[in-house]
Amino acid sequence: MSHSDQKLIFQAWNPVTGCSKFSSGCKNCYALPIALKLKQQGNIHYKNGFEISLHQDKLAKPLSWKKPKLIFVNSMSDLFHEKVPLDFIQQIFNIIEQSKQHIFIILTKRAERLFKLSTKLKWHENIALGVTVESKHYLYRLKLLQQIQAQTRFVFFEPLLSLIENIDFAGIHWALVGGESGQNARKMLPEWVTSIKNQCRQANVPFYFHQWGDKRTHDNLIDGKSHLEFPQSWLNILENSPKQIQLSLN
Repeated sequence: MSHSDQKLIFQAWNPVTGCSKFSSGCKNCYALPIALKLKQQGNIHYKNGFEISLHQDKLAKPLSWKKPKLIFVNSMSDLFHEKVPLDFIQQIFNIIEQSKQHIFIILTKRAERLFKLSTKLKWHENIALGVTVESKHYLYRLKLLQQIQAQTRFVFFEPLLSLIENIDFAGIHWALVGGESGQNARKMLPEWVTSIKNQCRQANVPFYFHQWGDKRTHDNLIDGKSHLEFPQSWLNILENSPKQIQLSLN
């Protein structure tokens, strides 16, 4: 594993926008108010607000980015939402195949649909596939992820809403933890974070602590130390990218 002294940069790519609440982690969705604000501002890609919308004009965007990037696919949606057609998902994967200089981060809460469609998609080497596990009730998503032939698989414990013990990290290459941010953020207890950090250490899985959330949104220290580890295979990408968060939401 490797370690960065600062937070990673993710360039967002949103060929799909909009979503709907799916599980407990969605209660205070960060993307919903952003989408509604962009609609008010007259942004053409958010004319439907937070309804699922496909954007053909956004598909080829990664081809124009020549320098290697970590690209967050659909920061304003869920690629495996039931209203996103398979053929459009396949078009996105086709662009990913043509953009071998980048690493594409795909994150979903809809692990069942991901698993159902997984054999109809080509899992290119530059895809990092992850599921959100916000509490112990959603560990089944991790089991589904472990059966998919992606080269890099990760789990996103954010917003972390409960203690999660006995995590099976077999075949998992990265774990991220974070608390919920925003005005109505639910509190994350330190022992929940420490438990996952210790389990990652035991399983030799890189541990990336994003934020405490609530009123400490930008505080990402555990006992005064940062924990910003990432997969070793990403080293070249990270060395050529600015070391700060930068999300393009359009």
